[in-house]
Amino acid sequence: MQQIWAQQALLPSGWAQDVLVSVTDAGTFSEVVPNARPQGLQVGILLPAPVNVHSHAFQRAMAGLTETQGPDAQDSFWTWRQLMFRFLDRLTPWHVEAITAFVQMEMLEAGYATSAEFHYLHHQPGGAPYANLAEMSERIIAAAAQSGIGLCLLPVHYQFGGCDGRALTSGQIRFGNDLDRFQRLCGGAKDALEHLPADASIGVAPHSLRAVGARDLQNYASLFPQGPIHMHLAEQLAEVEEVQAHWGGRPVEWTLQNMGLDDRWCLIHCTQMNPQETAALARTGAVAGLCPITESNLGDGIFDAAGWLQAQGKMAIGSDSNIRISLSEEIRTLEYTQRLRDHSRTALATPTRSTGRHIFDQILQGGAQATGRKTGRLEAGALADMLALDAGSIHLDGRAGDAVLDTWFFAGDDRLVTDVWSAGRQMVKEGRHVHRQSILGAYRRTQFELRDAL
Repeated sequence: MQQIWAQQALLPSGWAQDVLVSVTDAGTFSEVVPNARPQGLQVGILLPAPVNVHSHAFQRAMAGLTETQGPDAQDSFWTWRQLMFRFLDRLTPWHVEAITAFVQMEMLEAGYATSAEFHYLHHQPGGAPYANLAEMSERIIAAAAQSGIGLCLLPVHYQFGGCDGRALTSGQIRFGNDLDRFQRLCGGAKDALEHLPADASIGVAPHSLRAVGARDLQNYASLFPQGPIHMHLAEQLAEVEEVQAHWGGRPVEWTLQNMGLDDRWCLIHCTQMNPQETAALARTGAVAGLCPITESNLGDGIFDAAGWLQAQGKMAIGSDSNIRISLSEEIRTLEYTQRLRDHSRTALATPTRSTGRHIFDQILQGGAQATGRKTGRLEAGALADMLALDAGSIHLDGRAGDAVLDTWFFAGDDRLVTDVWSAGRQMVKEGRHVHRQSILGAYRRTQFELRDAL
């Protein structure tokens, strides 16, 4: 039994003082008591730790290498994508494990307790499966065993190169599976997941409307009746045009009419929606998985978070391409893009909750729903996913209540995070991951071996 005492903590009922939390050996809260005397580990500010709802871990190793102009002066998401395809052809299973462990370490140090890994790099260069069909999924799982992060593994179904059903290109061939092989791959990944603690979970991810056939998408919820389902949706203007041309409707329009969305679904990006689509998609109960740093870096567009929340939509935060892993910056970017678009301030605040508090509450709840994880709140029975902030920092000195969150997100950064627990496993102490040096060593070797991959 662990005990952590905090000067102040954010509980489901609101902010409380002198809070003592007790954590069972199974990684759940057994008791959360305000106005308690200090005992156990003492911290300044204790918060629930959110889920990183969308990650392509391997892309972290190419961060910073795609910011020069290529032969096409009209650089875009699509030209970046070709560079990504070229890079991934060099990756071995060992590389993927080392990169993923590093990414998960950075996520934990930023304040995330869980990673939902949208995992589509399945096969060997050239497209031949590994002898173990789930080899690459097992490398993601092995990385989570090193990092201690809570894992929601999302094997990705990727079959076609476009809405017309064309074959995959050379850059996509390592992703490809028909439905039968994909189901077998998921079975192997599920078996391998038993090597992780009991809080690890699995879902599925049809990559997008471009990569999976219409009939399979229409039946996806019945084909996979358990666990979360994640899918990219309406990310790029060219995607909207392609779906309209081949399937007779805009991506969100077609999805709403054909896929029976509900609260099992998490739709990633949704940056190309009109107001009617925003309201209608919010009403399904699905979570919008937002990745503001990546969406800014790739020029995807701006998600209408203000309209989405007005329609009672649910949302979560992810780091997608992992060009930069920062929980505070994802939240800051989400809010600032709304302000820039609408020439406003405090765009996502409410009359009773500050900007930072409202966004934080939303992503805690949305991340828990999108992964089927009993997390996002400091209360008995929930998983002990939590983070501590440095109350002694000059930035937080004298701050209390919602001002703590607003200061962290808008005036500070993730260096304010001192400790992080995932299902009771304390993986970050004094701002650093407990296995930082060994994880860094493997990642440094990987960087050296991939130094000329682009």
